[in-house]
Amino acid sequence: MIGPESEALWQRAKAAIAGGVNSPARSFRPMGGEAPLFVAAAEGGHFIDADGRRYIEFLAAFGPNVIGHGHPKVLAALERQMREGLLFGAPCRGEVEFAERLCAAVPEMEQVRLVSSGTEAVMSAIRLARAATGRRVIVKFDGNYHGHADTVLVRAGSGATTTGGGGSEGVTEGVRQDVRSLPFNDLAAFERLIAEEGSDVAAVLIEPISGNMGVVEPEPGYLAGVSRLAHSCGALVIDDEIIVGFRLRFGIIGPTVGLTPDIVCLGKAIGGGLAMGAYGARRDLMRLIAPLGPMFQAGTLAGNPFSVAAGQASLDVLSQPGVYEQLEAAGAELSGGVLAAGLRYGVNVSIRRVGSMFTLFFRDPPPRNYLEAKAHDGEAFRRFFWEMLRRGIYLAPSPYEAWFVTLGHTPEDIRAAITAAEESFGVLRALDSQAKDA
Repeated sequence: MIGPESEALWQRAKAAIAGGVNSPARSFRPMGGEAPLFVAAAEGGHFIDADGRRYIEFLAAFGPNVIGHGHPKVLAALERQMREGLLFGAPCRGEVEFAERLCAAVPEMEQVRLVSSGTEAVMSAIRLARAATGRRVIVKFDGNYHGHADTVLVRAGSGATTTGGGGSEGVTEGVRQDVRSLPFNDLAAFERLIAEEGSDVAAVLIEPISGNMGVVEPEPGYLAGVSRLAHSCGALVIDDEIIVGFRLRFGIIGPTVGLTPDIVCLGKAIGGGLAMGAYGARRDLMRLIAPLGPMFQAGTLAGNPFSVAAGQASLDVLSQPGVYEQLEAAGAELSGGVLAAGLRYGVNVSIRRVGSMFTLFFRDPPPRNYLEAKAHDGEAFRRFFWEMLRRGIYLAPSPYEAWFVTLGHTPEDIRAAITAAEESFGVLRALDSQAKDA
């Protein structure tokens, strides 16, 4: 299934790159494979691999690609910027205009700082919260993934769970002592922690829609309760919308589902496919950041004109009427078709979907927290992953990730993916029957 060119690249990668991949989330090892598929090009909603094979892909670079690969508006913006310069290390008009646009779209951010990644945005937001409160403890939630900074790798979801159980060697005990990780959707557990340690809590860090233990929604009243309890003890609320910001609506989703954020973190979609992150808050909080205040944060690549140009062009597309309705309809059609196919074959599956992102869980009912998300049929997912790949459908090589629909996917792509899922479920059903007969 993995062609000779991908295999050859894999042999070279293993020699030159630690583990053969620059992010463990790209590894096929958790799927029982060795060499991953190497992508040579992408267009619309498709990958073309190193051997020239075409795939319909629902990876979307783990979320950033909302408008499709190679969108002409983004390519035109990058071509213009290439002629003007790629990196200045000095202020430029583009970063000012982009910052203004983010603040206009997200009223909770009166001011913003542009950074180079989601990890950097969250790391900086945590530092800002500690600077503002003078406190040390950060509360997060099991299975939420906030990047690979030391503080947030305690019981993390996403690739940390896929490859190693949601943690990391190299994180010191001192760091762990400053982090509390609680079950998602368990307001009583959070209330107990605030009662016991509220005076030490600097911030509560949360994904309003979890995308890293699979898509898991907050239960009614949960996020409002988290916000109320956090603010009651003087802690700040950090809304991590690295995945869902500008993917589910033009702006952030947290306030619409009950969260009252003090600091907002963005990434992925706002970069238009290039490296980009941002964090923002009220002016009184942002004045704590150097050069005005005592909290230091810097970055040579922050707000670089190339990423800003791609981000502006991407937001131009996303701001057009009907875009999110189109994404919603495509997400509903694909997820509904995949679920119906699994149920027709009697496979134990369920789906959680929000807009253009969903997760197919090999368990029913769908999970409401990290512990339940881990109680899935991993072997069934692995078999399904390979069957879909054989049929030209590329999914994230992890049961804890989402399928992402983009504007680059055509109705034919959606129908082809549903057909491939039906055939793949048929194979799983036949294998199960053979195992029982044996």
